[in-house]
Amino acid sequence: MHVTKLGTEEHKILLKLLKKIRVEAGLRQIDLAGKLRVPQSMISKYEVGERRIDLLELRDICAALGISLAEFVEQLETLLDYESHEADPKISE
Repeated sequence: MHVTKLGTEEHKILLKLLKKIRVEAGLRQIDLAGKLRVPQSMISKYEVGERRIDLLELRDICAALGISLAEFVEQLETLLDYESHEADPKISE
């Protein structure tokens, strides 16, 4: 069993995707925080990896960003698959 920890490359990819989708939605951290009824600092902590996001929080974040949880996970899986292939010289040749 593989457990992803804070600060790993996989976790960084998740955080980058979360921020990318927020920016593409035209929302600032404060805007997303308002939609979620949480302090802006919580959004900041999510995005810099100081606070882990549980599945239900991620579902709420996705809804506030106008993306389904399934679509978010699909994009994340695509990025993670791409990154894992790039790290394997046999596949990237």
